[in-house]
Order: sequence, then C-alpha cells, then structure tokens
Amino acid sequence: MTEVIKFDKEDRIGRITIDNPPANALSFAVVKGIANTVANFVEDTQLSALIISGAGKMFVAGADIREFNMARPKDVPELHNLINSIEESPKPIIAALNGLALGGGLELAMGCHFRVAHEKALLGQPEVKLGIIPGAGGTQRLPRLVGPEMALKMIVGGEPISAKEALGVGLVDEILTEDFISDSIAFAKKVMSGGTRPTGKIKLTITDSTIFDKCRDKIKPKSRGLDAPYECVSCVEAAFNNSFEKGLELERKIFVNLRDGEKSKAMRHMFFAEREINKVPGLSKNTETLDINTAAVVGAGTMGGGIAMNFANAGIPVKLLDISKDAVETGIEIIRKNYNRSVASGRFTQETVEKRMELITGTTDYQDLSQVDIVIEAVFEDMELKKGIFIELEKVCKSEAILASNTSSLDINEIAKVTNRPEKVCGTHFFSPANVMKLMENVRAKDTSIETVATIMRLSKTLKKTGVLVGVGDGFVGNRMMHVAARVAEFMVEEGALPWQIDEVIYNFGFPMGPFAMNDLAGVDVRYSIRQEQKKLYGDRRQSIILENLYQTGRFGQKTNGGWYTYDKGERKGRPEPEVETLIVETSEQLGFKRREFSDQEILDRYLAALINTGAHVLEEGLAMRGSDIDVIWNYGYGFPRYRGGPMFYADQVGLDKIYKSVCNYNTDYGDWLRPSILLERLASEGGSLGKYSID
Repeated sequence: MTEVIKFDKEDRIGRITIDNPPANALSFAVVKGIANTVANFVEDTQLSALIISGAGKMFVAGADIREFNMARPKDVPELHNLINSIEESPKPIIAALNGLALGGGLELAMGCHFRVAHEKALLGQPEVKLGIIPGAGGTQRLPRLVGPEMALKMIVGGEPISAKEALGVGLVDEILTEDFISDSIAFAKKVMSGGTRPTGKIKLTITDSTIFDKCRDKIKPKSRGLDAPYECVSCVEAAFNNSFEKGLELERKIFVNLRDGEKSKAMRHMFFAEREINKVPGLSKNTETLDINTAAVVGAGTMGGGIAMNFANAGIPVKLLDISKDAVETGIEIIRKNYNRSVASGRFTQETVEKRMELITGTTDYQDLSQVDIVIEAVFEDMELKKGIFIELEKVCKSEAILASNTSSLDINEIAKVTNRPEKVCGTHFFSPANVMKLMENVRAKDTSIETVATIMRLSKTLKKTGVLVGVGDGFVGNRMMHVAARVAEFMVEEGALPWQIDEVIYNFGFPMGPFAMNDLAGVDVRYSIRQEQKKLYGDRRQSIILENLYQTGRFGQKTNGGWYTYDKGERKGRPEPEVETLIVETSEQLGFKRREFSDQEILDRYLAALINTGAHVLEEGLAMRGSDIDVIWNYGYGFPRYRGGPMFYADQVGLDKIYKSVCNYNTDYGDWLRPSILLERLASEGGSLGKYSID
C-alpha cells in the first residue's frame, strides 16, 4: 500500500481514497496502489462492494503527464489494464466523484460498474487539448454510456460537463448532495447484491452513420495543423464499427503515436508553461494584495472600452474617462455594440448585457476617480500625453490606488517618475481586442512593489486573463520580438519578396495571419508612429523605409480599406494590390537593391531566426523570467501555433546550434537587428534549452 492510497472498510464496503495532491493525478504510485487494493478486494470474501473516491475537492484530474515519457516500473500496470481489471471485478465497484473527474480520472470512473457524483463535480475528457486522445478506454466506453453525439462533443471538444448534465445523459447514476461519504456508502449497499454492470458489455447502435463525417467537417476551421481532433472522431467511430476489444486496441495504438509525437510534446510544454507563469520570486500565498473592488480606465477608445468591458464582465464597477462628453458617449456606445454582437451570437442574454452596462459609468472629470482602487491609462502611445495623465491621477487618486499604463512599448519607469507612488505604478498591457484576447503582459517597473505585482497578477485571473510578468524594455517581451521579426519581413520585401508570399508562409507555419495582414489589422499608421519613437532608440541600425513609403500613400490598413492589401467593403480578408507591388519595386530601386526570389523556406528561416534570437536577448536582459513565459506570450498574444509549443520550445526542437548558425548568417544582412544573442550562443554550445531556461 502506498501513502497516496488510503483504504478503509465499513459494513462489507471497502473504500479507496486517492490522496495525491494537488490534483489526485494517476501517477505510477497511485495506479499501483489502486491495482493492489482492487486485487485484494476481489479476494476478500468479507467485502461485497468497493468505492473509489478522491481526497479533497477532486476525484482525479487526469493522468500524471509528467510521467508520460518516463520508464514505467515493472510492478505498475498500464492505466488501461488497471481499468480493465476493475471492469472485470466479479463484485461491484463504484466511482464516487467528489469533484473533478477529468481525462484518466473519468476513464477510471467509466471502468467502474456504477458512478455517483457530487452536485458540483465536473466530468470531462480534455486530452485533445494536449494533442492526444483518451488512451485508457475513454473513446470506447463513453459512447456506450452517453451515445455518439455526446461522446463526440466531450472528446473532440474537450470541455467538461456538469454533474447534472452527466446524470441527464446517463454518465452517472445519482447525484449526491448531502453527506457525500455516507451517501456513497448507502448507494454501495443498495447495489452490492445486484451484480456488476461492465461498461464494455453495453451494445452500441447508431441511427445516423454520417455523424462522424459531419463532425470532421465541423472541426476543420479550428483544427488547422492538429491531428488529435480527427483521431478522436476516428476512435469514437471505431466503437460502432468494431468489437470493444478491437476498439481498445486501435485507441491504444493511436494514443501512443500521438503521445510520442512532436505536437503533443509541444502542447504538454504549453500546459506546464501556463502553470509556471504564476511562480514569481518573492511572491507567496501570504503576499498582501489590494482588493480591487472599483476601477477606472482613462481613454474611451477601442482599447479603453475593451478594458472597461473586462472589469464589467468580472462584476467590478468601472469608470470610463475621456476629455469630452462626446468621446465618452461614443466609447460607451461601442461597448454596447460589442455586447449586442454577443447577444446576437447567443453568448449573452440581453439581461446580462444590461447588468454589465450598469457597471460602466462615463465621466470627463478626474475627480470622479478619487476613490477607485486601480486606474488603467489606455490612451495613444505618446509619452508626454501619458505623463500628463499620471500627473492628474496623482493629484486625485487615493494613496493606496494602483496607477497602471496600458502602453505596448513605452518606458514605465519614465511614467512612474511623475508620481509620488512609484511602488504603485506598473504596466498592464492588454492585447487587442482587449475584451477578447486572453493575454495580459503585467509590467514590473524598477520601483514596483511586490504587493503591487501580486495584486496585478491576481487581477489577471479575476479578469480571466493569462497574466505574464515582464520587465521594462522597448516593446516589453511580445512586441519587442514582433517588431524585430516584422522588420526582417520588411527587409525581405525590399530585397525581392512580396508581402502576400511572406504572409502565406507564416500562415502555413500555423499562425492565424502573417505580419503584413496583422499590420493592416492593427493599423499601418499605428506601426508608423511606433517606428518613429523607435528610431530614437535604434537610429544607428538599418532601417526599412517600405513602411514609411506605404504610410505616405494614406493606406493605413483595414480602417481605410487599404494597407498592404486592399479590402472590399465589409471584408476582413484582403487581396494583393498591384499599386502596393509597384510601390515595393520602386522602393527597392530607391534603395539600390536588385530584387531576387526568396524561397518559402528562406522566408520562414529568416523570420523565425529573428523571433527566436530576439527572445534570447529578452531572456539575457531579464525582461522575461523564463523561456516558457515567452512561449505563453506568443501563443496567447500572437497566435504562435500551440502544437509547435512557442518560439523558445520550437527552437529547442529545431536545434539551437542550427538556429544560432542561421542568426550568424543573416546578421551579415541585417546587422544589429540580428546581433547573435550571447545566451543563444552559450546554450547552443552547451546543448542547453531555451524553452526550459529560467533566470532563477
């Protein structure tokens, strides 16, 4: 018996309690403990039924994915074999789902003969989010319990269902609301004389065999580059076309192939990376934080309105300030339109919208912000403008209030200098559109206190954002890397490539759009303004003039129906524009370049070399704490394909020595923009890792 498994018995009922915090994961030790206890139960003539439950608020949140690539001890059975042995027990085994039952946890439960659940339990098969399929019978047992439609929804979608919904579809037998342990024992007594009910013996029938192809068509738009969703469909389909044993065999084969593949390794890296972002040196559970009960946003434009929506969505009253009544009213009207689109799509009810709108109050008077707990400035990227706003905020805001800037690139330290509370000043860089994008770069300035850091990191969770702590530097982390990669893309255009060729290459790599399409979305004029500020920092480096030349034509992107691309009215997808191509050729002549062809591979290599090398510089300078933090930023903020694991993890997979050689080669063309990172050079020579790198 291992310490992660506890066993007790009462009135011919045995009870296994899985106690492996924090998630009761099915580690080697847990699997071994359950297997030994089940074997003993089968042989024990004094016991008539067995209950399997979890300690704390979880049943089992899944297999221990840290052990996926570890050698399994010889005395530990495979999880699918353990579950088969449970199903084969001649005496009833009941899964008592006291909380989360996910992945291998739900598979374990479905191998039991009966299932009862706490009313707050959630049940799901989220394996697809890790680039794998359920590998311990989930694709074969779930359809037998809930039918093909619900099985596909749960396995392909990966989202959990409530205990109430599970009861409705036949996944659980009862919901227990009172004393969970006592009621579980009472249920066991009720069924212990009635024999077993093996899930694998349930006969399957289907009335619409086209459901599987329909599912494949449905998932196609959101499954670009992914294998697991389609394999999920195939395995559920196999449950209806094969024997239970053959279905299990196919499932296992596909599971192992996916588990050992690069895509799943990348997605598991991202799973752990998202959990690492909350580990901040000096920050503990006991670190004091300011309660954010009221908020304000300065700037009622698109970004400011989106930020205000986040607070309203979280139930936090928020004041929206701008210089004129018209600007405020326009901003609030845009917010309402955004909410109404959610009503039209069925995401919200009109009642929900009205409740959230009631939490947003417009004002033109700074004095109205005197009692709020946090103010987020979200105006145009102009340092003097931002400083002026912070001077006003310093005058009126209570001393304990946090003053934050939504700047995407400007120096937070400079902004903090105009206040008497630099310890309360930080950056909260939301990504556009702020009401949709999950990423939030939380910027710690030189004097930002650990209490302020703790408050902002907690606020990110409250707003349902993925908050990553970064340091002060041009563009912080994400935009710093993006700006260099975008420059390299522009250099390639000046030398012979075309924007739509580059965008196609980057899209085919897995990004939602290429750098030029992204520029059109964000605004050519916005990038131009940022570029003018950056010239003050990087005036001695090679500068691309192609963006400036485009700006002078008045093509500012989607907002003007024309930027790098031309956009038909109401369309977001652009088409190549001959006028822009002519401008490009003329710019090449102006610079003295003889245009040449670029292969797709060269475009990809140059773009990613710029991205990865700049990420290594970011780590050198301490702007990011971990390589995995950069991966999270680029996944959530820029759409770096999750199945490639983020730029730092991807670099490891390609080989840091190869990346370093590419950077050195391209440095000849791009100079300081691709000055080889010392960290990249060192890790490449040592056989180290960027994805696992930490400044700790």
